[in-house]
Amino acid sequence: MQRIVVLNPKGGSGKTTIAINVASYYAQRGERLVLMDYDPQGSSAHWLSKRQDTQPHIALIAAFERQPGVTRSFQLRIPQGTDRVVVDTPAALEANEIPELIRGADKILVPVLPSDIDIHACSRCVQNLLLVAKIKRDENRLGIIANRVRRSTLIYQSLTRFLGTLNIPIVATLRDSQNYVRSAETGYGLAEMKATLVAEDWADWLSMFEWLESPTFHRAQGGGIASSARR
Repeated sequence: MQRIVVLNPKGGSGKTTIAINVASYYAQRGERLVLMDYDPQGSSAHWLSKRQDTQPHIALIAAFERQPGVTRSFQLRIPQGTDRVVVDTPAALEANEIPELIRGADKILVPVLPSDIDIHACSRCVQNLLLVAKIKRDENRLGIIANRVRRSTLIYQSLTRFLGTLNIPIVATLRDSQNYVRSAETGYGLAEMKATLVAEDWADWLSMFEWLESPTFHRAQGGGIASSARR
């Protein structure tokens, strides 16, 4: 089972957009998917509620809810036979909350928007992942997504320069598109929409899925590195 966490404490960075489209892509490939929603706004859960019975099934774990009389570990249990778990995390996370949310994560996606405020927030997020959560760059677990970009703008050029300083792979550059609005409104992911309508946007996602399926390197207790890959 692969666990994919979408994380950025800055609100509005596009975490839910990334999470729902990753989940829908793997679900339409026939994999057994769980979408775990930690966001108090329940945006991923709301998107799932719009899906039709004829669409590929995606199971929901509403982690933002607290169920009385049920232990937290039981509430968050992953159904047996699950192929992938996609975790949509909340905004306004404190640094000390991040390690728990990324525990067991095979891949961590950090979306960032092209604005000065978002670039600053992304810098702090990456710093916390590296220093507080102890993520290592050579593990191939951490990837950046440049989100809602307009390539001709000066702020996009600033974002590109900033991301180049992180020494972390930019796994996708997603343009600002109305197709993501349609996806959120209809309960469909881009992978499920008409190919001619989303062709330009879908091309931006291919590098990210290639990275998600690339090996992750785990450090052994003795300091060695072992790799694991999705089968």
